[in-house]
Amino acid sequence: MKVNEAEFVISAMYPEQFPTDALPEIALAGRSNVGKSSLINRMIQRKNLARTSSTPGKTQQLNYYRINSSIYFVDFPGYGFAKVSKTLREKWGQLIESYILDRPSLKLVLQIIDIRHPPTKDDQMMYDWLKHYDMPVCVVATKADKIARGRWDHHIKIVRNTLKTTPEDQIVLFSSETGVGKDQLWGIIQEAIEKER
Repeated sequence: MKVNEAEFVISAMYPEQFPTDALPEIALAGRSNVGKSSLINRMIQRKNLARTSSTPGKTQQLNYYRINSSIYFVDFPGYGFAKVSKTLREKWGQLIESYILDRPSLKLVLQIIDIRHPPTKDDQMMYDWLKHYDMPVCVVATKADKIARGRWDHHIKIVRNTLKTTPEDQIVLFSSETGVGKDQLWGIIQEAIEKER
């Protein structure tokens, strides 16, 4: 997809703050510091529309980005070791759960993981939860530029085995630095938008 315009719309803390224009939505879920913001910036070809941070847990709401006035990227708070209170983490969990289960415009969840490490217990729980509710999900393995190209297949195999994916489950190898996987991911997003859920 050629991105002509992209804008940050809202940080939503409550369902009543979600946009009401019914544009297709693509959600991004992943551990804190796994590269969600960098992925968004690479996909929309902007340096820092999505704010990247070295502080885990910086994203504390559902951040909406509107692209070409035709779709939204919805960036979730990072799960895992974010330095926030248990109460706030539970609140995030409820917000994300109600969003995923009740949002008719949600077309696809991109689960972002770091290719350099096997998926964590949190990654496995999120993946199992999405599959349990029959949510369309694509695993995006970021930071591909940090490992040798010859090791990519080996690392993808570890991801598949750890998450217990099925052969039809999609995994995209991605690098925010080099752009590897960008076109493939746009293709998957486009397909998800066109498919009726």
